[in-house]
Amino acid sequence: MSSPAPSFVPSPPREARLEVLFEELAELTGQRNTIDGRIVDIIAEIDGDGLWGNTGCRSVAALVAWKTGTSPTNAQTLATVANRLGEFPRCAAAMREGQLSLDQVGVIAARAGQGSDEHYAELARSASVTQLRTAIKLEPRPEPSRPQSEPSISKTTDEEFTYWRVKLRYPEAAKFEAALQSHRDALIADWKRNHDTKDEGQGESTQRPPMPNSLDAFMRLVEAGWDAEAAARPHGHHTTVIVHVDVKDRVAGLHLGPLLTDADRRYLTCDATCEVWFERNGQPVGAGRATRVINRRLRRALEHRHPTCAVPGCGATRGLHAHHIRHWEDGGATELDNLVLVRVSHGSLVWCRDGS
Repeated sequence: MSSPAPSFVPSPPREARLEVLFEELAELTGQRNTIDGRIVDIIAEIDGDGLWGNTGCRSVAALVAWKTGTSPTNAQTLATVANRLGEFPRCAAAMREGQLSLDQVGVIAARAGQGSDEHYAELARSASVTQLRTAIKLEPRPEPSRPQSEPSISKTTDEEFTYWRVKLRYPEAAKFEAALQSHRDALIADWKRNHDTKDEGQGESTQRPPMPNSLDAFMRLVEAGWDAEAAARPHGHHTTVIVHVDVKDRVAGLHLGPLLTDADRRYLTCDATCEVWFERNGQPVGAGRATRVINRRLRRALEHRHPTCAVPGCGATRGLHAHHIRHWEDGGATELDNLVLVRVSHGSLVWCRDGS
């Protein structure tokens, strides 16, 4: 047997008493809202005239909490409403008239956008604080203004690598990508000509270098244009990677840059333009003439003797660098019988890094 549902309808005497209490509660709430409205006006006057600075308080909210004995949260709400009093005159007037509470106007002042005073003054008359928070949260927000980003190029280094970061707008980026792809296509076409696996029925060589990638294309792009306008530069300077080498201690470093490993030092100085500097007590006192370690005559003789890469199975005829078989640091002579041509893609790995 089901029990009867409880009745929520008060008896006539209790209903009359509840009505009286509701009327008194509404009157007191209206009075409190009016008082809060006057308190807000006072705070706005103190804040607007800068009078709170004479009190030694660190903020307007701290002053309100001190003088009213309210909590820091309520004091912050009063200060927030006072700060935006001019933006929400209708909401403030409704609070002075006792129609809106401080919490309702506080939510509006803390979160609502400009120009919404009339809308929220009408909505707040029939909405709770929670409903106001939800409505304001759903209000469309303007996109935050951000400083316009500019194209840039930056460089960072660590103990092993140098990192370049390039930021381009779409048109410039498209131009860069097209140039990079063009050089990559050229490298791949060259690679296929020099490494035809069907040549003479031989299988793929174990010494075959890898397919050119975007990094190879980027370096080719740099090398193709670095001296295109050398005559227009100050003193006609050509693009040069400068390495300072201490021949006695076999230590090298890039100009205004980091020290090089032994392998990088040997690779860069194997075929380079050298400028001899004389020192006394560790201080440079003069410079000799610039000389090329492997001159053009030797280069032509190398190409005539063996026009392809010396690495077995490679057969490349382009992108070759001249290298010492026995490095000049180790006493190797810069003579024809101590020189070979090696493709750039594996020259540093085969000849200078393992010393073979």
